[in-house]
Amino acid sequence: MNRNKFRFQSKLYKSPVIRFLILLLGVLAMLLGLIGIFVPLLPTTPFLLLASWCFVRASEKLNRKLLTNRYLGPYITNYQSRHGITLKNKIYSLVFLWLTLISSAVLSPPWWWLWLMLSSIGAGVTYHIVSFKTLKE
Repeated sequence: MNRNKFRFQSKLYKSPVIRFLILLLGVLAMLLGLIGIFVPLLPTTPFLLLASWCFVRASEKLNRKLLTNRYLGPYITNYQSRHGITLKNKIYSLVFLWLTLISSAVLSPPWWWLWLMLSSIGAGVTYHIVSFKTLKE
């Protein structure tokens, strides 16, 4: 496998204690990212990017496994390189984002500032997702 294909080149820490702590953080981030696939308010992408960042610094093998994963690898590498997101992923992300935000607003106390905060988050995330180039599947 050609390592130059990956955006982050290896920057392994020499201290085994620091590498272990960063590796632990990477595994935790990856688990939270995987949970975020099924829990819409928990962001998937930032956790997976954090996991990749940690693995680059702690374990080349785990980073390679993450980036060559059948499901997560293309998603992470396309995001890191800003190639884009498929239309299907954009629609899926936006539908679940707004369903979750609307249900949160409906089920929350009628505080205007909370609704404003939820809609601001939704608008920001929507802009971020829409601003990416759309990839063909």
